[in-house]
Amino acid sequence: MKLTVKPLKQAQAGRSLAAVDRAAMEELGVENGDYVVLEGREGRAVARVWPGYPEDTGEGIVRIDGQLRQEASVGIDDRVEVEPADVKPARSVTVALPQNLRVQGDVGPMLKKNLSGQAITQGQTVPVNFGLGPLSSMRGQRIPLKVAETDPSGTVVVTDQTEIDVSQMPAEQIVGESEGEGRETPDVTYEDIGGLEEELEQVREMIELPMRHPELFKQLGIEPPKGVLLHGPPGTGKTLMAKAVANEIDAFFTTISGPEIMSKYYGESEEQLRDMFDEAEENAPAIVFIDEIDSIAPKRDDTSGDVERRVVAQLLSLMDGLEERGDVIVIGATNRLDALDPALRRGGRFDREIEIGVPDKRGRKEILQVHTRGMPLNEAIDIDEYAERTHGFVGADIEQLAKESAMSALRRIRPDIDLEKDEIPAEILESLEITEEDFAAALRGIEPSALREVFVEVPDVSWEDVGGLEETNERLRETIQWPLEYPQVFEQMDMESAKGVLLYGPPGTGKTLLAKAVANEAQSNFISVKGPELLNKYVGESEKGVREVFSKARENAPTVVFFDEIDSIAGERGRNMGDSGVGERVVSQLLTELDGLEDLEDVVVIATTNRPDLIDAALLRPGRLDRHIHVPVPDEDARRKILEVHTRDKPLAESVDLDNLAARTDGYVGADLEAVAREAAMAATREFINSVDPEEVDDSVGNVLIDESHFETAFEEVGPSVDEETREQYEEIEQRFDKREGELEEAETSRTFQ
Repeated sequence: MKLTVKPLKQAQAGRSLAAVDRAAMEELGVENGDYVVLEGREGRAVARVWPGYPEDTGEGIVRIDGQLRQEASVGIDDRVEVEPADVKPARSVTVALPQNLRVQGDVGPMLKKNLSGQAITQGQTVPVNFGLGPLSSMRGQRIPLKVAETDPSGTVVVTDQTEIDVSQMPAEQIVGESEGEGRETPDVTYEDIGGLEEELEQVREMIELPMRHPELFKQLGIEPPKGVLLHGPPGTGKTLMAKAVANEIDAFFTTISGPEIMSKYYGESEEQLRDMFDEAEENAPAIVFIDEIDSIAPKRDDTSGDVERRVVAQLLSLMDGLEERGDVIVIGATNRLDALDPALRRGGRFDREIEIGVPDKRGRKEILQVHTRGMPLNEAIDIDEYAERTHGFVGADIEQLAKESAMSALRRIRPDIDLEKDEIPAEILESLEITEEDFAAALRGIEPSALREVFVEVPDVSWEDVGGLEETNERLRETIQWPLEYPQVFEQMDMESAKGVLLYGPPGTGKTLLAKAVANEAQSNFISVKGPELLNKYVGESEKGVREVFSKARENAPTVVFFDEIDSIAGERGRNMGDSGVGERVVSQLLTELDGLEDLEDVVVIATTNRPDLIDAALLRPGRLDRHIHVPVPDEDARRKILEVHTRDKPLAESVDLDNLAARTDGYVGADLEAVAREAAMAATREFINSVDPEEVDDSVGNVLIDESHFETAFEEVGPSVDEETREQYEEIEQRFDKREGELEEAETSRTFQ
C-alpha cells in the first residue's frame, strides 16, 4: 500500500514508530505493536506500528520521524510503500558505544530497556536515551549507538530475552555491512522544532517545493522564490528551522557569519561573500544561511563605514544580479528587522518575511516535549503545568530549563561519583531521575529572554495580601482576569475586553498593590513602567521607549502593562510649554498604542495616579483607559482587615484589640496602617533589647509580645495621611467620572435605538 509521509508528533519522535492511518491499518492487516517495512526511492526502514492520530483517519497518511525518513530516503508529502514486515526476535545483539562515552559495569540492562521493541539492522545507528546529556559531550540527551552484529542476521526486534553485548571497539570504527548500511542520523529534524507548525509550513513551501519540484514553477511560468527572511526575538528557533529544512531536503548547507567575513583589507569581504555563493552554486541544490544578517547588511544611510556599504551592495548583486544563481536559496535570520537595508526586503531578493514569534502555551508544551523526551522524568512532573507557567519563554529558555533541571539531578549523585576515574558506574546512571523539585528549582533561576529589556515579573502578591477593597477587587477581576481566563464567554457575548484601567485615589491606598495582585492571579506577565524612565532629552527616544514596551507586551501576551504615576508622562497637552513638547509626543504615542490600527490582543494596561485631574482627557475616553476605579480611603471595616494583613505574623499580646485600633484610625490609608504596625513592632523590639543582656537574647526572644502600649507609641509617630478635604476632592472626581460614563452609555443607547 502507498501512503503519504507526514512528520510525527514531537513526543513520539526517536522511537522508530510509524503512526499509520487507522483505515490503512485494517487494510494492511496490522495492529498496534506490529512491524512494517517502509520502502522509499532508494532506501528502506522498519518501524513499529502506532495508531494514527484521529485527524488522519481516511487520509492515507503514515507519520514517521526524521531518522526513519532518512533511512527510507523519503521526504514529507512523498509517497512511501508500506507492507507488513517479517521480523525475527533477536537472540543477541552487539552494540558499540561512542568513543567519548566511558561507563563502568554492565550497561546491558539499561540498553535493553532503551532498545526494547525496536527493529534494528546490522550497521544501523540508533540514538538512545542514556542517562543525562551532561555526562557526555554528545549534543542533546541522546547517544548514537552503532549496531555491530545481530543474531540472527537481517532485521531483528529486541525482546526481553535478547542478550545485549557491548563491543570493545568504539562506534566510530565500526563500518556497516552492505545489507544494512545505516545513514548518519540527522542532527536536526522537523520533530525537533516545537510550536512553529504554521511558520515551518511556510518555510517548506518557499524552500522545499522549488528544490524538489522545480517543474511546478516552470508549468506556472514563474520564477521560484529565491530568499526567505526569518525574524523574531532571539532564541525562538530561526537558526534551528534553517538547519532542519536543509537536513530534510538533503541540500548543501553553508553558513555565513557576519563578523567572520568582515576584513580590514579593501575588497576582501566582498570576495569572501562571492566565494560562499560560488561554493553553493557548485554544490546545488544548496541553502546559504546568513545568521544575524543585520550585522553585515545594515541600512546604508545609517552606517558610517565604507566596508558595510560595499558588503550590502555585493549581497544585493549576488541575490539579484545579472548572472542566474541557479538552485540556491538564501535564508536570512535577524532579530532587528528594521535595521536591515530596505533594498534587501523586496521581491526577487527576500521574497517572504516570516515572523518566528514567542510560543504560546501549546507551542511551549511541544518544545518541552522535544527537550524532555530523552530525559528520565519522574511521573509526578506535569508537562502541561510547566507549559502554563512559562509565559514569555522562548525555545532557548525552555531548553535551558530542561538542562538546568538535569544539572540539579546531577548534583544529587555527584558525591557518589569518583571524579578521579574516567568511567562512571552503570548503576549510578540507571538511578538518575529528574524530579518535580529539580524542575521547580530550575524555573526559579531562569528569566525569560524575550522580556529581558523591560522590567518584567509575575508578582508574588495575592488577593490575601490586600486588605479591604472587596468592591475594587471585584471590578478589577471582571476587567482584567475574566477576559484572560474565560475568553470563550466574551466571544460568545460578542464583547471586547477593556483595553485599560485607571486606578486613582489618595497616596498609600493600595493602587500599586492591587495591580500586582491582579497580574499574579491572572497568571500573566507583568511589565512595570515607571513614567520618568521613558522621558529622554533626544527627540523621538521617549516615543520609541513607549513603542518598545507595547511591542514586548504583544510578543509575550498575556501581559499586564503597569504605568505607575501615569500623570508624570501623560499630562494634559498644551499645558506645559517648557519641556520641548516631549510630554505631548509621549501622550500621542500612548494614544496610538492603546487605540491605533494595531490591536492589543491579551494586553491590558493598568495605570495609577493620585492626580487624575492632570491626565490628558483623550486618554480617559472609552477604548483607551476605559475603566476608572476609585481606590478609596478605607472605612473602619476595611482598616480592620488591613491591620489583620499587617499583623498576621506578628506576636500580638491578647490585650491588643484590632477593632479598637480600626475605630481609632479614621483617615489612615493602607500605607499608614502598615507604618503603625511596623512602628509598634519596632517599639516592642527596642524595649526588649534594652531590657536584656546580649547573652540572654536567644533564650528569651520567644517571650516578646506587642501590646497596647506599643501601639500607643506608634500612634505618636504616625498620623493620618488624608484629611476630610482631600477625601471630598476624590469623591467629587469619582462623581464626575460616573456622570461622564453615564452620559456616554445614554448616548450609545440612543444611537442603538435610532
